[in-house]
Amino acid sequence: MEIHEGAAAAAGDGVLDFSRLSLHTFNADNVSEQRKRDTRQLFLSYNRLSSLPTSVTVFCNLEVLDISNNGLTAIGEGITRLTRLKTLIAKNNRLDELSLPKQFGSLQLEVLNFSGNRFEEIPLECTKLQRLQSLSLGGNRLKSIPAEIENLSSLELLYLGGNLISAIPPEVANLPYLTYLVLCDNRIQSVPPQLTRLHSLRSLSLHNNLLTYLPREILSLVHLQELSLRGNPLVVRFVKEMIYDPPSLLELAGRTIKSKNIPYYPCDLPSNLLRYLDLASKCPNPKCAGVYFDSCVRHIKFVDFCGKYRLPLMHYLCSPECTSPCSSNPQSDAESEDESSVPADRLQRVLLG
Repeated sequence: MEIHEGAAAAAGDGVLDFSRLSLHTFNADNVSEQRKRDTRQLFLSYNRLSSLPTSVTVFCNLEVLDISNNGLTAIGEGITRLTRLKTLIAKNNRLDELSLPKQFGSLQLEVLNFSGNRFEEIPLECTKLQRLQSLSLGGNRLKSIPAEIENLSSLELLYLGGNLISAIPPEVANLPYLTYLVLCDNRIQSVPPQLTRLHSLRSLSLHNNLLTYLPREILSLVHLQELSLRGNPLVVRFVKEMIYDPPSLLELAGRTIKSKNIPYYPCDLPSNLLRYLDLASKCPNPKCAGVYFDSCVRHIKFVDFCGKYRLPLMHYLCSPECTSPCSSNPQSDAESEDESSVPADRLQRVLLG
């Protein structure tokens, strides 16, 4: 279909809208040179395009491109010539990890939406977008999150809901500006304690997964305002893990040094032992002054969230003999220590049902 400038829907200066025209191809020959230079936003959604038209590259100052709801199976090298492109919306197409050009990571994108496509893994090209602030890949076929996700150091929103993801890699915790993390409707069984490093996180969506407990470190997310957990098989009674591997002689020696504050100096020990001693974790039981390294006992403790919900958090104790800070009676948990309750002003919404 031949495109005339007048065929575009009426819009403000800098905007061309060719949506919902049943286009199989897009030819910009009839768009004036001045209009090509002035166009900042181009909308080609709800057409019948199978690949990104090469003619979009004539819009040299383009900042926003929407090619959603087509039949796209590929995005060609031409897109890399759009050096000012900040927002690319290509949701509800037929794209997969082989659909992107090799130099896709050279773009200066800030917003990228590939939701509703056929990706089985996050393309590594996407993890090279240094200025990316929002990444959406919901409703695909993703099975994992690559460790390279940590390269997106400017990321504020990560939307990966509606996939087949079974685990959250600890590298997600290396995103300093991440504010919204959406991992709902997946197959996630646990949350890594490293997420406590997400100091900017305000909203965490984990509903409709396979979670049975949360790490106690989640209480350290001081800016978290919304936590969505509905549709998870969270345990409904206190659970004590009976499996316990006795500590090695190395660990027993390390525990003695740490718990009794025996002084040591770099000149006294080999470097590998110094590093080992630095890995000591303090037992969370306030009545115990012990530490542990590799050998610990897992406990589930129920914590009162906002005076309404009781959530199971994972605790690690130094030994089976250590008196647990939580009782086997779930009614007495909230009285055991100060961290047993989270004030309402800390978490404004806890969604369980």
